[in-house]
Amino acid sequence: MFIVSSSRKKYTPEYRQEAARLVIESGRPIAHVAKEIGVAEGLLGKWVKLERERQGSEDGRSDADIRAENARLRRELAEAKMDNEFLSKATAFFAAKQRDRKNLS
Repeated sequence: MFIVSSSRKKYTPEYRQEAARLVIESGRPIAHVAKEIGVAEGLLGKWVKLERERQGSEDGRSDADIRAENARLRRELAEAKMDNEFLSKATAFFAAKQRDRKNLS
């Protein structure tokens, strides 16, 4: 039977960026830096890739950040369209009610 530890190391975004910059700026292999700082090579490789993407964009945001913002904005737009449709129907309803009142008078 295997016992799986549920405690995973969590690294702050600042730590990830610094570790990635250490690889990028020093030009040393990921494997050497990973061993030096005690992080798995694959994990550090991901951080380096993300940092290179972030540095490559003009505004300093990674593709993942842009995709997340795009998804958020799409949700907001869909919600705004639903609100607009509801308000249009409510306006038509109250306008018809107002017309009915005028016609009864």
